[in-house]
Amino acid sequence: MLDFDTARQNMVDCQVRTSDVTNHALLDALSTVPRERFVPQDKAELAYIDEDIALGGRRYLMEPAPLAKLIQAAGVSPDDVVLDIGCGSGYSTAVLSRLASIVIAVEEDAGLAALASQTLSDLDYDNTIVVRGSLRDGYPSEGPYDVIFLGGAVDEIPANLFSQLREGGKLLAVEGHGNAGVARLYMRNGDDFSGRSLFNCAIQPLPGFEKKPEFVF
Repeated sequence: MLDFDTARQNMVDCQVRTSDVTNHALLDALSTVPRERFVPQDKAELAYIDEDIALGGRRYLMEPAPLAKLIQAAGVSPDDVVLDIGCGSGYSTAVLSRLASIVIAVEEDAGLAALASQTLSDLDYDNTIVVRGSLRDGYPSEGPYDVIFLGGAVDEIPANLFSQLREGGKLLAVEGHGNAGVARLYMRNGDDFSGRSLFNCAIQPLPGFEKKPEFVF
């Protein structure tokens, strides 16, 4: 049987720290959240490898290093209310919950939403709420949010998600796919939203955010 505590610490030391992740609260969260509980049971011993893990339905648990870099880039503070879009099995929600005040997680897949909700409850992450709904719609009824985190690569970000940001709020997403993916951070200033590119980031796509084909005459 794999020693998960040792595997978890090795993940932090060999995958995450070496990817320029230095936020102490985030490193502590990654060192304590049991990633093996957020993968299918028959893949538990693969939970800490440096690869994405398939969850079914074109959904994946993101590889540890890019997930950590993205969460660090979001700059979550202890008083923040965070919207985690596409939470999958709930691992990102659990990590974010160690950094934020409240995390609202949205998941479209019924099975994954139920799994995330049950696992987070079993592990006593009681500052998290999982709701089933359209990822593109976000969850405006609990907004506005200090941070919106998109857990996969997208072609475009719907305008309605920007409107769910609080004044000064931040939205973190990877735009583009494969080696063309770029992590971008957007901030709200009144009715204006400014964005800047952070780093290249190749992660799995988040279904439902594909750019609609343009009609060409």
